[in-house]
Amino acid sequence: MMSHIRRTLSLGRSRSAVCGCRTSNPPARSGSTSIDGAEGGLVLQSRSTDVYQNLALEDWIDANVDLQRRGVLLLWRNRPAVVIGRHQNPWTECNLPAMRRAGVPLARRRSGGGTVFHDLGNLNLTFFSSKKAYDRRRNLKVITDALRRIRPELDVQATERFDILLNGHLKISGSASRLSRKSSYHHCTLLHSADRSALSAVLRPSCAGIRSNATPSVPSPVANLLDHAPTLQWEELLEALVHQYNAEFSFGAASTLVDPADESAFPGVGTAAAELRRWDWTFGRTPKFSVENLLELKDDRSDARCSARLHAEVKGGVMESCELDVPADWLPRRLSGELSGVLVGERFCPHRAAAALSTLMRSESNELQRRLHDLCDAVVSVMG
Repeated sequence: MMSHIRRTLSLGRSRSAVCGCRTSNPPARSGSTSIDGAEGGLVLQSRSTDVYQNLALEDWIDANVDLQRRGVLLLWRNRPAVVIGRHQNPWTECNLPAMRRAGVPLARRRSGGGTVFHDLGNLNLTFFSSKKAYDRRRNLKVITDALRRIRPELDVQATERFDILLNGHLKISGSASRLSRKSSYHHCTLLHSADRSALSAVLRPSCAGIRSNATPSVPSPVANLLDHAPTLQWEELLEALVHQYNAEFSFGAASTLVDPADESAFPGVGTAAAELRRWDWTFGRTPKFSVENLLELKDDRSDARCSARLHAEVKGGVMESCELDVPADWLPRRLSGELSGVLVGERFCPHRAAAALSTLMRSESNELQRRLHDLCDAVVSVMG
């Protein structure tokens, strides 16, 4: 860590706020130690279950700890959240309306890879090292060896895609990584007792008809460890992982609880977490994409029906162009053109688009207002 940032972390007897467990390593001595002390390993467990705080803590460790001198393992979990990779499109990866209804936040991490659902039944492990020591296969070995040691009956194997499969086909862990000029981190999920019904409900597209070069997720059947090892508790799992991390890398680190909300220990993490919450990062960093969507319209008074077509080009989450092809006998071309014009320059976002369209609707007669309202609703629904 930079020499002018030396913060001490109170140790005492470690007990995990993340997973409610003690480690099997010798308890840390009373007093305090510096996070950038002697060479060797460091195991940290985050007290936070806020996805933005924990992602910001990852980046803080990568930027501030001297990873040329030591390895770090960070253990963390989150309240329900969906996390997409740096180069992904949220509209194709997750069900945004369902997430809003359930109060599930969306976060974009700084590493690549696919979309994952987090909840308190999913453990996240982040392995930090120098870029030279970066070895994803060895990191996954820590997990598979730990599981084999405590549950020899489990058939767990790492794949060429750096996933971990149970019984040859059920995914229990996925990976992503980030490499900087001198440092690296590799993070993995590990499904212990996640809500699989919630996972399947939120990990489905919001919007059809998107064409994009964004990185797509690869769907896989998933399983929880608890389904196949019903007696496996958090405490035992955490103890095994910390023990195996120390054994694999010849470290002797005891687990240390840390709180990313503590600015005295992690200055700047709060600001970094706020940046990760911003629309400009979560949605605005989406690679450029186009939308071609068929809109079904219906006039409830006359039972008249028609189909319209929406075509939009979206860059930085903002509509650069928008074309609405609506039959002239349903809506005057003047109005469909005005509607298209109002949307250009707006975020591809239902709330902003609805607000922009409301002024246009108020200026028309009742019958046209109804049809314009139906068209606006159809357009907004495309945006998730």
